[in-house]
Amino acid sequence: MKIYVINGPNINMLGTREPEIYGNKSYSFLVEMIENHCRKNGIEVKIFQSNREGDLVDKIQEAYFEDADGIVINPAAYTHTSIAIYDALKAVTTPAVEVHISDPDSREDFRRVNYIRAACVKSIVGQGFDGYIQAIDYLLEERK
Repeated sequence: MKIYVINGPNINMLGTREPEIYGNKSYSFLVEMIENHCRKNGIEVKIFQSNREGDLVDKIQEAYFEDADGIVINPAAYTHTSIAIYDALKAVTTPAVEVHISDPDSREDFRRVNYIRAACVKSIVGQGFDGYIQAIDYLLEERK
């Protein structure tokens, strides 16, 4: 099984960015946690982060062309603005699970707009870093 984990803007700043919302663990800690979980479950994982919308679209398409079995995506702020990411997820047949470390619906009003959710098979919010593991496990179970 092959999964792409795609992270949007400012996720690389975990640990320093608003620790009261996102916690104090770093992006490298998150990457290591995901890699360890995938290794234990025999999953090939490609992890990617970019602050640029087009890079995320390119990575979604790459997942499709590389025959990935699933995408775990945290589009971060692009959740609320990006029709391009929505279109990319709709264009590919690769199932995607949306993940958010916090619960955007319980934050500022503008974060309640979500263009991405409708293009995903599942949405996991407010579970911290564990949301990524839940998303991977969901894709693993759905493949069986």
